[in-house]
Amino acid sequence: MDLKVENGCIKEDNGLGWGKSLPVQSVQEIVTNGYQSVPERYIQEIKDRPSSISSESLQASLQIPIIDFSLLAKGDEHETRKLDLACKEWGFFQIRNHGVQVKILQTMKAAMAAFFELPLMEKKKYAMGANDLEGYGQAYVVSEEQKLDWCDLVALKTLPLEQRNLNFWPLNLPGFKEAVEEYSIEVQKVAEEINANLSILMGIERDGLKRYQGELKQLMRMNYYPPCSSPDLVFGVSPHSDGGSLTVLLQDDDVIGLQIKHKGEWIPVKPIPNALVVNISDAIEIMSNGVYKSIEHRAITNEKKARISAAAFAHVDDELEIGPLDSMVDDPHRPPMYKKIKYIDYIRQVLARKMDGKDHTDLVKIQT
Repeated sequence: MDLKVENGCIKEDNGLGWGKSLPVQSVQEIVTNGYQSVPERYIQEIKDRPSSISSESLQASLQIPIIDFSLLAKGDEHETRKLDLACKEWGFFQIRNHGVQVKILQTMKAAMAAFFELPLMEKKKYAMGANDLEGYGQAYVVSEEQKLDWCDLVALKTLPLEQRNLNFWPLNLPGFKEAVEEYSIEVQKVAEEINANLSILMGIERDGLKRYQGELKQLMRMNYYPPCSSPDLVFGVSPHSDGGSLTVLLQDDDVIGLQIKHKGEWIPVKPIPNALVVNISDAIEIMSNGVYKSIEHRAITNEKKARISAAAFAHVDDELEIGPLDSMVDDPHRPPMYKKIKYIDYIRQVLARKMDGKDHTDLVKIQT
């Protein structure tokens, strides 16, 4: 991939990646410059705006599964059953005792904060390429008319090492590369252990998904949600599901922002200090033939405080054809519910559209 620098921004000369996103103004810059009111492009349609959370939804947030990862890794049957139930009914769960040291989590958060504190022109040196979504900017911007999210991000291919493009990494920022490297390796171990447990639950050997998928790759999306004077008008991230296999999220401990859709209601995911949030993504939903759910989720903003998070997307090789595993198909009781599709074709389809709930998984469902 050939890259050149124009006007302080990295530009990709050629090559076809996962997709592209149109450049828009930094939300952090809008806030820093002292805006009088939320710009029109960020104000959601009335029917789509985030509403206040009901007492029932707050109560439901206490029921989001919490799994002891250390017991799961030892093959504890109770924790394995909890994982199975969490993936079937919630698609989301939090994990404690995951083995990632608190110091690594804190250093990762500090590195993200330091990046977003850089001057705008410095951050723009790492702007997204013309034909890919790696780098600094905003994702899923596919038209000049669509509503935008109140969020800036930097997305980096972190694993395997040979797929990293250090042109997008702020190497002059002390400690950033080391913090992201260490965190990405540790959180990948978590994803691989969960993947192994899902293999067993899906009726194949512990290394079955690994043999089918190959080594999971990783994309790290680091998000910055500036404070918003009218949080009831905007989304930090619009409702969507993730296109990979698994997502492991490092939340801000102090600000609630993540909400998941459960039984038609939006449920806040209250941060547990030093825990990680895991969600099933589209590829696992497809491979499990719909038994495990890739759940719609969104992020809201806060009127007073900025929020940061890091989502590590574990995904399969671009050229792999994904479809329901044989062990998850039982004709005529549970026939295949999804078409087979090459992963690169699926993810390009996802990223070519504005985030809009579960529309992209519907496109690969077999109509009956």
